[in-house]
Amino acid sequence: MTMSKEEEKRVTDRINELYNKKENEGLTPAEEKERKELHQKFLANFRAAFKQDVEDMVILDKNGKEITSERAKRAQRRKGLRKD
Repeated sequence: MTMSKEEEKRVTDRINELYNKKENEGLTPAEEKERKELHQKFLANFRAAFKQDVEDMVILDKNGKEITSERAKRAQRRKGLRKD
């Protein structure tokens, strides 16, 4: 499940704050731990959103014939996006 836009903005803003502090004055061990946790949370959200986009994609060849992978079709069926 992906983060809400507000949560995503909060996380990225805090990551950027910590990055700037690290570059200018350094981080405490607690801040370094927080930075790593937020980075992992951000990456997990990015991967989930990317996977969602790929699974929802329908691919057509130049003649208009669908060539979507079977794996993507199964995911789309599970989500109720396909009737075939």
